[in-house]
Amino acid sequence: MDKQIRSAGVTAFIQRQRIAWQLRLQVATRIAGALILSGMVFTSGAGVANASDHLDTPTVIADPAADIGDLYAWTSSDGRRLNLVMDIVAHRFSDQLQYVFHVDSGERFGKTTVSTSIVCRFDAAQALECWAGDDDYVRGDASKAAGLEGRNRRFRAFAGLRNDPFFNNVKGTRSALDAASAALKGGAALDAAGCPGFSEATVRTILDRWEHTDGGPATNFLASWECSSLVISIDLDVVATGGKVLAVWAAVHKPLTKQQAPRRKVPDIPPRPMLGTQIERVGRPLIKNGLIGPLAVGDVSNARKEAYNRAAVKDWPRFAADILPTLGLYDGFDGKCGNQWLAAPDDKSAARYRALANGSIVSPRCARSTWPSSLPRKRISRKS
Repeated sequence: MDKQIRSAGVTAFIQRQRIAWQLRLQVATRIAGALILSGMVFTSGAGVANASDHLDTPTVIADPAADIGDLYAWTSSDGRRLNLVMDIVAHRFSDQLQYVFHVDSGERFGKTTVSTSIVCRFDAAQALECWAGDDDYVRGDASKAAGLEGRNRRFRAFAGLRNDPFFNNVKGTRSALDAASAALKGGAALDAAGCPGFSEATVRTILDRWEHTDGGPATNFLASWECSSLVISIDLDVVATGGKVLAVWAAVHKPLTKQQAPRRKVPDIPPRPMLGTQIERVGRPLIKNGLIGPLAVGDVSNARKEAYNRAAVKDWPRFAADILPTLGLYDGFDGKCGNQWLAAPDDKSAARYRALANGSIVSPRCARSTWPSSLPRKRISRKS
């Protein structure tokens, strides 16, 4: 693997993502479409899966060091490494939390069979300690551009401040949702699938507000914000033990208060700590802020998003009930019901949007293939 993670490379990658999101903002006509497009990647080495998730619940707003802003995953151009980035809203990592990348692998999409975790934590001086599964371990100051290489040279880690790459017109989005809410309160009817019949005037108002901030050009709520970034570059054979298809998600945990039996011992590697209570998780972009109760009363919406963050993998599908009505809401933002991606236009029931909710959103991981970049490009979909 390369001997260092070069800061110039990371900066260039972040700038490309900023430009990409600015373009998406200009052309998006409904949030659901933007959510799906941002989660698609290609089987070339340049393909990227990304996700954004800022300020989503009271828990992480109260402790920005627990708030994952973005998640990125892409394979190196030589097809040998998986590169991962998790950025945290705070300017420092917490010495009271665990930061975890989960990499699931399998032979085909939706059928991953093995999960590898990269578990990291920091001390009060911001010294980093990471375990790459049971294969490698690193400890020390990872703030230099070169990062730190693991004892067994299977991965390298960097931790430090970087500019937040995500473009988020928060005020414009909120204003668009307010316009939709006002129209519903004013009598706009929902069909049986939950899609509103907005008037042409309402549709124009929603889209206009979405593309602007306070009546002017769209502005980035996150502009110039520096966030704490945890960057990992790891040999693919460490994380792709189940197959060449990977699905990535990230989480923040509170450490266990009582000493637990250590995981199995590996020569030259300290025992990997058990994970404590999960309080934050991220895979696909904007799931919580965009799809779970965006028009609900604050306490109701916050309670569901907190539950989402804490849910075990086996419980992820139960949030389809929250996502379905919101997909119906967004389907009506262009004035036409049933033309949303993966919608069943002839289905007049709430099941019209189930394929999208179940197959592409409820399992919130960034998915990508580890195949070498020399292979023909093929669009791939989300792990379900």
